[in-house]
Amino acid sequence: MSETKRPQDHLAYTVQTADAGARLDRVLANAWPQESRSRLKALITEGHLQVDSVVQNSVSAKVRAGQRVTLQIPLAEPATPVAQTISLDVLYEDDDLLVINKAAGMVVHPAAGNESGTLVNALLAHCGNSLSGIGGVKRPGIVHRLDKDTSGAMVVAKNDFTHRALSKLFAEDKENIERTYIAAVWGCPVPTEGKIVGNIGRSPRNRKKMAVLVSGGKPALTYYKVVENRPDSLASIVKCKLATGRTHQIRVHMAHIGHSLVCDPVYSRSRSIKHLDPISQKTLQAFDKQALHARTLGFSHPRTGNFISFEAPIPDDLKAVYIALDLSLGSM
Repeated sequence: MSETKRPQDHLAYTVQTADAGARLDRVLANAWPQESRSRLKALITEGHLQVDSVVQNSVSAKVRAGQRVTLQIPLAEPATPVAQTISLDVLYEDDDLLVINKAAGMVVHPAAGNESGTLVNALLAHCGNSLSGIGGVKRPGIVHRLDKDTSGAMVVAKNDFTHRALSKLFAEDKENIERTYIAAVWGCPVPTEGKIVGNIGRSPRNRKKMAVLVSGGKPALTYYKVVENRPDSLASIVKCKLATGRTHQIRVHMAHIGHSLVCDPVYSRSRSIKHLDPISQKTLQAFDKQALHARTLGFSHPRTGNFISFEAPIPDDLKAVYIALDLSLGSM
């Protein structure tokens, strides 16, 4: 490869002898690995690329050695969601990414019924001009998600490079991601440490729920360890580590082995609450969501390669649930 330079809105490349006869899109994907193939294809078909000063909008065009290829990159478009000033608990932030402690009750993406007040709305306001664009749109790059009513640590990308690198890491290299959750569950799993394996997909009985399926679904693996248990085994606190990232994975897997999450409105039918004193019952009745928190998050920083790790503080209302269950916070 000869010269490859990148001013803010311009890329240039001189086709090498080894490139001769290859498709344009493949040559440019190798020349400019910082741009995704889908993004390059879109820019080419939209007429932003020139070969020897002539617009070329065919991604399959064959190239010749010595040709001069230039690509004009439009400024990132404003995001469709509206920026909203919403308080965020930021655990870490730099030019490439930020890690937040998401509050329970906050939806990640705007959608029907939740067009505003989401994490994306809050991030647009918080990050402002530090967002350089994800796929040509000035928006935060959501790498992974937490359920609306699950609190805890999340990482968000500020630019295309970081978004693609982290997305690949979370999709393909989960062994090098530290992602642990703490869950209050009914009963005490036996053995107290192990793994839960079972494909997860839409429940055939209730399409609004996920379930462990005998056939179909996607492979899912959860490691768990009991870290605190009541003497009567009415409830316990379990630390879970995800080896996969399926919708409602911990909630579904724990319910599957007979230890549903405390207060889970979807997957828990436990009547164990009646064994608690009236004040504790009242505390749990007021906690209208699953007792689940994304406690730690660690990964290799895409820019530096250094492993960074974060711990999200436990929300006060979840602490109150632990106390109501007579479970210690010391191990948390």
